[in-house]
Amino acid sequence: MTIKNITEHIETIAPLKYAEDFDNVGLLIGDYHTEITGVLVTLDTLESVVDEAITKNCNLIVSFHPIIFSGLKKINGNSYVERVVQKAIKNDIAIYAIHTALDNSAKGVSAKMAEVLELENTKVLLPKVGLIKKLTTYVPNQYTETIRKALFEVGAGAIGNYENCSYNIEGYGTYKGNENSNPTIGKKGKLHTEKETYISVVFEKHLEKKVLKALFDTHPYEEVAYEIVTTDNTHQHIGMGMLGELSQSLSETEFLAMLKDKFKLKCIRHSVFLNKPIKKVAVLGGSGSFAIEASKNAGVDAYVSADFKYHEFYKAENQLLLADIGHYESEQFTKILLVEHLIKKFTNFAIILSETNTNPINYY
Repeated sequence: MTIKNITEHIETIAPLKYAEDFDNVGLLIGDYHTEITGVLVTLDTLESVVDEAITKNCNLIVSFHPIIFSGLKKINGNSYVERVVQKAIKNDIAIYAIHTALDNSAKGVSAKMAEVLELENTKVLLPKVGLIKKLTTYVPNQYTETIRKALFEVGAGAIGNYENCSYNIEGYGTYKGNENSNPTIGKKGKLHTEKETYISVVFEKHLEKKVLKALFDTHPYEEVAYEIVTTDNTHQHIGMGMLGELSQSLSETEFLAMLKDKFKLKCIRHSVFLNKPIKKVAVLGGSGSFAIEASKNAGVDAYVSADFKYHEFYKAENQLLLADIGHYESEQFTKILLVEHLIKKFTNFAIILSETNTNPINYY
């Protein structure tokens, strides 16, 4: 069992292409080909977590937050980040981080929050743009079905709740190969006209290599004519935050009490009460002030996230209840989510939930 086996399975729910451009995800320390002895799953990678990995004979740490976020110019142990890196390298422990790739997953951080709150009729709060690409190619008619099938098998042509979607137009293609050509159909040096089908399919960004391999492996032409463009379409199943509804309306105090119970909170920072029932709710794990406007536009009664600044509470504007439950607290179930995903695949392998509390914030 190698690190690559583990990370590839994680990326079935959170492809690294889902991550935000500013983020640092993937294998931060280590070699993908390393045989692993055990996996320790954590929210943050601290020195104490590396010590736990050593004690439990785990040479791979799967961390939600990346310990290396910006560039390190020196590694001499003068900061907690440098000390973690040093200790991990000295003890041959690899570190893999998933962060916003999982934030943007429909089975990720916010989805887990929605599950904890038992929200119904859920959908993504901020669908992501730029993840949908379109392939256009031209295929001799007798190969059309074979190539379409190959593209569908690797995930192309999936749109929302539909699959095997494509657009097809029959027409005529022309070409003339030079003296160095080796045409499959027609003869070099002679203009050839072939009945062809124009095939257009969309696919998710992270599938591009597989889609192109399927095309090249099945297309008969020596030179395959194709183009790929990135669309401006939003992806309804990928993005930050989740929207949903409670099974029954609650008063504001009842809703906050439920939050405290479900998330085991000591306190909640919230905006002014509006004296209206809470039914429609938005959630977003981690720092979520950027989604306040989207929550208002969605018409929710309450928005649950973390790290709201003083003036950001004014943005509620008597339209919704803002509830700041804390950064760690909003993401606390993430490592459980990852463990549950891994043990379904690797049933006889050591996938261990870290017992180290990495919350840096205390309450008095």
